[in-house]
Amino acid sequence: MFVIVSGMSGSGKSQAVKALEDIGFYCVDNLPPKLLPTFAELCMQSSESLSRVALVADIRGGESFSELPESIQKLKKSGNECKVLFLDCDDTVLARRYKETRRQHPLSHKGSDSVFDAISRERELLQPLRACTDYLIDTTHFSTAQLKERISELFLEDNTEGMWVECMSFGFKYGYPAEADLVFDVRCFPNPFYVPELKQKTGLDREVRDFVLNSKEMDGFLQRLYSLLDYLVPLYKSEGKSRLVIAVGCTGGKHRSVTVAQALAEHMAALDMPTHTHHRDIQKN
Repeated sequence: MFVIVSGMSGSGKSQAVKALEDIGFYCVDNLPPKLLPTFAELCMQSSESLSRVALVADIRGGESFSELPESIQKLKKSGNECKVLFLDCDDTVLARRYKETRRQHPLSHKGSDSVFDAISRERELLQPLRACTDYLIDTTHFSTAQLKERISELFLEDNTEGMWVECMSFGFKYGYPAEADLVFDVRCFPNPFYVPELKQKTGLDREVRDFVLNSKEMDGFLQRLYSLLDYLVPLYKSEGKSRLVIAVGCTGGKHRSVTVAQALAEHMAALDMPTHTHHRDIQKN
């Protein structure tokens, strides 16, 4: 299995590669895209165990980076399993990271007046690759530990066969999840945050779950949502999608969204669909 790691400069690619290395991947940084098929062939011929390889390719490759999508297609046509992991991040956070580390953006030397100009240009160059991404991770709100945990969730288990579903909860106050394929807003339902005995609990606690689910309005919502997903998920699967991210948002990402994401995961699992949950903002204050 080959994992191509790419994405925005400053989004955490180095940390992602370290996490992949920790779970057994052989990692190579900044490989010229044109060499990808040849390198893959050498890995297959190697007497060593190189069945799991991660390659970092990004705009540091200069003009040759534009050849990456074509090289990936050649790799797939040759019979190799190849997945693209793309890391993204909010522009303001990227700019702040560069200011904190005092590093220069790789495109700043090409006439950009500011780091924001360089970031905008990089987004334009990365768009063709982002469009064919298998796994997208938005690291805007991630710590290093959280990114490592997410990488392990994606690649430590055997999630490469068929399609699997991730049910994510998030808080709108902390930003929209860029990696989501489908987003559902549950802020219209009663909020346990305003119930004193439930405020410090989360949607993983039975008391909060009962409060959120035990209403006629929520029951009607979930039945319609299940029906919609029962129709849509097989269509995504037949399209060849490897990972479907269903995001549920409430105000803070601790109560309603967590409860509904858990309920969705249970529904998907009951349909024998490989599923796991991710509660992005459950630990935030």
